Amino acid sequence: MHASRRAALLIAAASLVTVAAFAQGWPARPVRLVVPFPAGGGTDIITRELANKVGHAGYTFVVDNKPGSGGNLGVDAAAKAPADGYTLVMGQTSNLAINPTLYSKLPYDPLKDLTPISLVASAPLVIVASAQSPYKTLADVVAASRANPGSINYASSGNGTVAHLAAESFQKVAGIKLTHIPYKGASQGVTDVISGQVQLYVSSIPTLIGHIKSGKMRPIAVTSARRVDDLPQVPTIAESGYKGFEAVTWFGVLGPANLPKEVVAKLNADINKAIQDPELAKKLGDQGADVAGSTPDQFARLIRDDIARWGKIVKESGARID
Repeated sequence: MHASRRAALLIAAASLVTVAAFAQGWPARPVRLVVPFPAGGGTDIITRELANKVGHAGYTFVVDNKPGSGGNLGVDAAAKAPADGYTLVMGQTSNLAINPTLYSKLPYDPLKDLTPISLVASAPLVIVASAQSPYKTLADVVAASRANPGSINYASSGNGTVAHLAAESFQKVAGIKLTHIPYKGASQGVTDVISGQVQLYVSSIPTLIGHIKSGKMRPIAVTSARRVDDLPQVPTIAESGYKGFEAVTWFGVLGPANLPKEVVAKLNADINKAIQDPELAKKLGDQGADVAGSTPDQFARLIRDDIARWGKIVKESGARID
């Protein structure tokens, strides 16, 4: 065998041994799990519940809220971290599937700069009003909007989020015009909606379910194809007269590109084991979310397919952030 080829094979073999040894000893220190949104929102709640459960498998997760730029700052920080398994991120539909079309310049490429590890959960959105609001049904909102287009405001956690685009899609099928008020983070518009300064809030159920259960907010409709187990009295948009309407947001764990395969496999197995635990499933269910595990390849395919799906909606809405 030629000397240079023999040397190359020896280097490759040594690298494989090093990677395997690294994976066997991983994690040897706390793992940073970035949440690209403020504390208290749906992504943060799901991340902390998962981190607590997976922690029983020998991990120490440090949840790091790094909000900003529609989730881009946190995802970018994870994408640019060393590919050693010690920095991960809880990505979701907005920053992985919507932002590639919404933003003219994105600092990361979801398909090239990240390693999908596992899908964790999915959650429909809910349209709510304050408990004192005159709007009790979706028909009430539609009638009021048609009578006075643009007079009804709705809050979301920001331009181009799933909530914003789902509301834009609904306006299109219903033939109405609402006024969008974007907030910086899912929880910051809650006070304004409860007080009646803003008429409606569109957000993921995990973000708002506590306020719904306390009686401060009145749920009007959910965006899933079927009713939500934790809110069985709340009709879907589809059954409210808009057949086929559906919009959900999903959450999943990723790391930087080129994570060692052994680390990805270990994380995937431990995450999927955790979300099958009845206790975690109940906690997420209580927040209006459904557990949804996957293989890394299945998660990668979901991201790719949803970039195409939501990209079309972004273009139709005319939303754009430079």
